[in-house]
Amino acid sequence: QVQLVESGGGLVQAGGSLRLSCVASGRTFSSSSMGWFRQARGKEREFVATISGSGSLTYYANSVKGRFTISRDNDKNTVYLQMNSLKPEDAAVYYCAADLFPSSWPTLGQYDYDYWGQGTQVTVSS
Repeated sequence: QVQLVESGGGLVQAGGSLRLSCVASGRTFSSSSMGWFRQARGKEREFVATISGSGSLTYYANSVKGRFTISRDNDKNTVYLQMNSLKPEDAAVYYCAADLFPSSWPTLGQYDYDYWGQGTQVTVSS
């Protein structure tokens, strides 16, 4: 069993920055691909970024490339999402997810992830 707990969401002005954190329980963290997804009100959940177990590989949605950075600290069982130059369209509930046994790279589909956090709200004012 894996538990994921996100934090770091909040209200920020357009152009500002936030850093989301996701702490994972369980002993398989370092071998798991981790992803961030988001779901805006009235929209489907969408992929944001993913990182390989070692942290050597990252992949981003085009909409956030160059503005967001995913990273991880396996000693702390934590994955981060640094979000810069935030736009109103980035406002959403952000979820982290774990793919415990990644079979391919990158893991983009939400149904390929095994565990999910409860989400953290990001609001961007214009």
